[in-house]
Formats: sequence, structure tokens, C-alpha cells
Amino acid sequence: MDSLIRRAVDDLAASEYAIALTGAGMSTESGIPDFRGPSGIWTTNRKAEAQAYRRYELFLNDARTYWEEMLGMRGTCGMFYEEIEKAAPNAGHHALAELEALGVLKCVITQNIDGLHRKAGSKRVLEYHGSVHALRCISCRSRHARDDVCLDVLPPRCICGAALKYDVVHFNEAIPSDVMKESEAEVLRCDLMIICGTSAVVHPFASLPGLARSRPYRSLPNSGIPGHEKGVTIIEVNDEPTPLTHGGVSDCFIRGKTGDLLPAIVEEAKRARSALATEHDPLLRD
Repeated sequence: MDSLIRRAVDDLAASEYAIALTGAGMSTESGIPDFRGPSGIWTTNRKAEAQAYRRYELFLNDARTYWEEMLGMRGTCGMFYEEIEKAAPNAGHHALAELEALGVLKCVITQNIDGLHRKAGSKRVLEYHGSVHALRCISCRSRHARDDVCLDVLPPRCICGAALKYDVVHFNEAIPSDVMKESEAEVLRCDLMIICGTSAVVHPFASLPGLARSRPYRSLPNSGIPGHEKGVTIIEVNDEPTPLTHGGVSDCFIRGKTGDLLPAIVEEAKRARSALATEHDPLLRD
């Protein structure tokens, strides 16, 4: 394990533009259950999964009932959202924020809707599947902080007059074009990707590592896609192997909890930096 952590630190140190992709496994240590794990919400409650698959259609056809369901007036979805809003970041979230503060990590692209990366202090966060802390208009595409919108009358309305929905991306709903465009730009720019706590089965998010692999080593004339000299290094930090592990997409698989492994990577990175500084500073050597 120590050798894998050192390898990850060496790869991070050698990178020029490192990004992180994160999934539900990042937040289970904050008390937020995942969906498809052995004890996941949908694994243990198929009815809840079926409701999730019809939620976007419900919004389109009956926005008031959608909001009654989301706020807990119908079903159990409201309770789940309330628990998310109460959750606090764990050591894994803080570790990624620290890697960004150290200048090592440039961006986090997350499937998670809980906002815990931002709470932990990460600045550059792309919430691929939206956030429970915002509402979005699918008509004019504007977003509004949840606390700024009155929910006394349902459904809440955008200033353009259309009904607002949670910013969360539901099944059968397209990823918002602005988030998808920014995410793909980050993936095509990176030379290292660290993948944390995702089952890598939900697309199009699960396709992002493959997109990174498709980036040319050198810039192609008139392509608009920057190249790189050494390819993309992909490090996977997960409790269990994923299709990325089995398919050989990941260069390095570190098995365990993100709340344990990511802080260990940060501490090793700090030690390596300190040793390097001592080596290059005669006063420190003495």
C-alpha cells in the first residue's frame, strides 16, 4: 500500500494539470449512503429506484407533485435531501481541498449532489449531476441558490415564468450543457486524473476517463485540442475494483476508503515537498 501511495505522489508531483473525478463513495464516510453499493439505497429499495427513474418525467408533467415529493410531502425523497444538507465533509473531501491549496490539484468534477467538496474548501468544483443547494430553470438555464427561492407556493417559478426544479440531474435528463462543456475541457486538458469513490457505471460521467485517454499526445493541427507529451496518468482510489480497473483504464488502483487514502497521499506529498526543499536549501541542510 505504501508503495502505491508513493507512486501516486510521484505521479502527482510530475503532473502539470491534475484533476479529480469523484463519486458517491467519497461521501459515504459523511453518513450519506450510496445508491448501488451492497447496502445502497436502490440496492435495498427497488421502489425508490423506480421512482428515481420517473422523477424528471414527473417534473415535466406535474411540477407541483414533483415538488411535493422532493420536499417530503410525498414519499421519502425529502428526508434523503434533508440528510444531505446536514452532512459535513470528511477527511477525503478535506484532502482534495488541501491538494488544490498546495497547487497540485486544479479541479474536482463530481457526481455528488451534496456540495461537500465546496464545504471542505475546494474552489474549482464542477457538479456534473447538479446540487441540492441550487434550483435550475430548464427553460432559460438560470440557477438560483435554494435559500434564495421561496417554496411556500409550489412549484417555485423562475423570473422567466417557467417552473424551477432542483439543480440535481435526474434520470433521462441531459447533463446541463455548460457543465458538460467545462468538464470535457478539463478532462481534455489534464495530464493526471485521480478517480475517487465511484462505481464508474453511470454514463456519461463514466466515459470521462476514456475521453482523457483519447486525447492525442501532441496537438493536432486545427483540432482545437491541446496535446501532451506523456499521455494521461489515471489513478483510481476505490473500495472495490470497477470497470476502469478491470478494463485497464486505470494505471494504478489503490484499494481502500477515500477518507483514509487521500489524507495519506496528502501527508506523503507534504513530506516529499519538505524533503525536496531541504535538499535544495543549504541553510535547511545545515
